Amino acid sequence: MPAPDLTDAQAVARVLDGDRDAFRVLADRHYARCLRYARRALGNRLDAEDAVQETFLRAYDALGRYEERQRFTAWLFRILVNECRAAAARRGRRDGPLAPDGDAIEQAAAPAAPDAGWRDAVERAVAALEPLLREAFLLRYVEDLGYAEMQAITGAGTSALKMRVKRACDALRARLEEEPSNV
Repeated sequence: MPAPDLTDAQAVARVLDGDRDAFRVLADRHYARCLRYARRALGNRLDAEDAVQETFLRAYDALGRYEERQRFTAWLFRILVNECRAAAARRGRRDGPLAPDGDAIEQAAAPAAPDAGWRDAVERAVAALEPLLREAFLLRYVEDLGYAEMQAITGAGTSALKMRVKRACDALRARLEEEPSNV
């Protein structure tokens, strides 16, 4: 087993040199974050696990196209976002709101959530966002990515991404203001 202190670029190089076990370093390092995003994007743990598994299979197959000048996380997230889009389209969710599975958003979407009522309200509000707005919101505020990375991941321009994030925030704010007083 390769040392877990390898950089992403070193692990990729080792995989490309024939050390298939070095991919485990990458998977171990990035799996939880990918699953967190996919669960929030798709609203269902099983769909998310399938999307993440497919993402890592595709990433492994495409490692030869990874360029060290790119941040590996952004490169991997580009694959993940595309896989989540495809999974949503396959399930016919692209045009309708998600039905979150109860822990899809968790407490990370709201700072110091005072109770379960707030968390549930945030889950519902994020799940109700149009897919491109949800994607931009999650990448910006949950995954804490900058607009340049978001642009590389989604292929959308910076101004379009900023507008999506703004619209997502406006929609979330409006939806949460409509919630009962327990929010």
